[in-house]
Amino acid sequence: MSTKFPMTVLGAEKLQHELEDLKKVQRPRIVQAIAEAREHGDLKENAEYAAAREQQSFCEGRIQEIEGKLSNAQIIDVTKIAPTGKVLFGVTVAIINIETDQGVTYQIVGDDEANVKENKISVNSPIARALIGKEEGDVVVVKAPGGEIEYEIESVRHI
Repeated sequence: MSTKFPMTVLGAEKLQHELEDLKKVQRPRIVQAIAEAREHGDLKENAEYAAAREQQSFCEGRIQEIEGKLSNAQIIDVTKIAPTGKVLFGVTVAIINIETDQGVTYQIVGDDEANVKENKISVNSPIARALIGKEEGDVVVVKAPGGEIEYEIESVRHI
């Protein structure tokens, strides 16, 4: 039995769109580029051919990677989970650093969807691991590289 990895609906849709683009747009374009490069003769001296083959290799590898991720994904639609005030996978949680009084909002997502610039953190990150299962109003301690940081959970949203 293979391990299922959690993924949000949006994360799965993004991967599906990328997969379609790779299969329907990029793959045919690369095949065409290889065919055109072949027409130029000697393949050993043909930089266009080598570049197109490299693109093809990357494209096919990415297609396999995405298909593997989607086949092992456990897609979770957080909007269909009844709000409980508890921090679960997929929720958006607002937390306040107790020491500095600074607030930050994160969505807890799968590893492949994590993007700090978009305030999306991996379910396996230290902050997310500390938050999972806790409720609004709880204080959590996050073990960070610079020491322990205390946060208060201000709100939990299912969006």
